[in-house]
Amino acid sequence: MSKKKANNSGIVYSTDPNFSFEPEQQEEQETLAPAMQQLRVKLDTKQRAGKVVTIVDGFVGKEEDLEKLGKEIKTKCGTGGSVKDGIILIQGDYREKILKWLQDWGYKKSK
Repeated sequence: MSKKKANNSGIVYSTDPNFSFEPEQQEEQETLAPAMQQLRVKLDTKQRAGKVVTIVDGFVGKEEDLEKLGKEIKTKCGTGGSVKDGIILIQGDYREKILKWLQDWGYKKSK
């Protein structure tokens, strides 16, 4: 069994006596205004046992805002789905409906 390391930086050893490891701090990006977002709505069936899902990706901003948008879309569609890895997954083919709602909500650059 291999043990998982808490630090996956890739640094194993340094010959520099003054070296000190400082992990990179990832700053959360500020959420862009809806008119500035470039969301893409597409259909996917890969690795889903033939089930169809609508994918909304391209969101730039905080994870909480993405979760909120995903919840709103799931509520409007009346179906299940999830938000993970920066994309929104909606069960079923709702491309046209989602695109219309996004444009009504001010996401003008959506396609």
